[in-house]
Amino acid sequence: MKKTLAQIAKWLGLEQPTSNPVVTGVSINTRTLRRGDLFIPFRGENVNGHKFVEAAFENGAAAAFWLKDEPNPPKDVPLLFVESSEEALQQMARAYRSELSTVFIGITGSNGKTSTKDLLAGMLTPYFRVKKTEGNFNNELGLPLTILSLEEDTEYAVLEMGMSSFGEIEFLSNMAKPTYAVITNIGEAHMQDLGSREGIAKAKFEIISGLAKDGLLVYDGDEPLLKPFISNVPELNTKSFGTDELNDLRIEQVTFTEQGSSFMVSGELNEEMTIPVLGEHQVKNTLAAILIGKEIGLSAQQMREALKQIVLTDMRMQVIEAKNGSIFINDAYNAAPTSMKAAIHFLEKSTIKPDKWLVLGDMLELGPNEKSFHEEISHSISNEVFSGICLFGPRMKWLYDQLADKFSEQQLKWVEDDYESLISFLNSNIKKDSIVLVKGSRGMRLEKVIEPFQK
Repeated sequence: MKKTLAQIAKWLGLEQPTSNPVVTGVSINTRTLRRGDLFIPFRGENVNGHKFVEAAFENGAAAAFWLKDEPNPPKDVPLLFVESSEEALQQMARAYRSELSTVFIGITGSNGKTSTKDLLAGMLTPYFRVKKTEGNFNNELGLPLTILSLEEDTEYAVLEMGMSSFGEIEFLSNMAKPTYAVITNIGEAHMQDLGSREGIAKAKFEIISGLAKDGLLVYDGDEPLLKPFISNVPELNTKSFGTDELNDLRIEQVTFTEQGSSFMVSGELNEEMTIPVLGEHQVKNTLAAILIGKEIGLSAQQMREALKQIVLTDMRMQVIEAKNGSIFINDAYNAAPTSMKAAIHFLEKSTIKPDKWLVLGDMLELGPNEKSFHEEISHSISNEVFSGICLFGPRMKWLYDQLADKFSEQQLKWVEDDYESLISFLNSNIKKDSIVLVKGSRGMRLEKVIEPFQK
């Protein structure tokens, strides 16, 4: 973004400022603010961002917002006086979005949003000017910040859209106005807020709210909960992906090595592809990227070459070689029953190493049925396949109780909050031919279990 303060004032319907500096970005944090940014202070219960406005100017801010009811604005600096910092930020993003010729791609889903974003952005980057959501900037503040960070010559913007309640995806979709939209899957995350998987499906389907009239929805065709919503919008242009033979793009065969996953697809394309990422669920995420890539006009060879070079955000089926020759699969960014079972299924089918271990942490935000969700994971864990199981967190005691009859004390370990005890247990058991899957919700910080073993 490169706009004068007067242009921003016009976007917001404000009085023209007395000075007119050029604004080249937006920041809500003085620690990451860059010279030329517009600083936006927020006033919360514990912190009042207006205290940092002067520091923002000292760090090179070109201008700042100031709430109209906030006393003692600094003098002799460029300020725009607004009713609400959040609403002004969002209005700026809408105005800037309307001026861009960028093609927007919105991605939502219970699991796999970030991986699909990385896969799609990485596949497009060799051929186009691409910008993607960084970190977890996928909400009502993060998305407008991402939009305002776009260069005017950006050709494709790949935006992750998260939510915890109804109406949030609709809000984000109407702001971004995507040409392509993706629903990766319907899981159980945010069950406590949305009530059921049906409610989650309804909330995710809000992504079509801002979809261009000639746009395309790419969705998980293996998910029956999405089909009623699709049927209710017969004019909607859609393509489906998954394992079912009725999907437009289907997984036919997957092979795993230490280097990643090779797979055959059929339907819209009949090709062999490779990604440097493990897991059939990651292969499935790749199908969404391939469908959009094909729609954009990339050839199968272009997609194949780009996908070989993909780098996912850390802690998404990330392969880590340990000092003793064992392998850790770090999938500790987040967890819900659907993604937990998918990761366990991957390790069960894997032939990378024979000695298979699981380190599983609590799954959070599952609502009143969280006990049964944890207990049901036991059906995915066979004592004929897995050499040992480590469980971390108070909720994992429910899974421990289900597994106690299937595994010996030497194979099964549960701790409530003691990382060191878990690390010691693993250190005594894993060896050169071991492969260890580490997965839990973000709040469990299970990556700490891997750190002592890294080279």
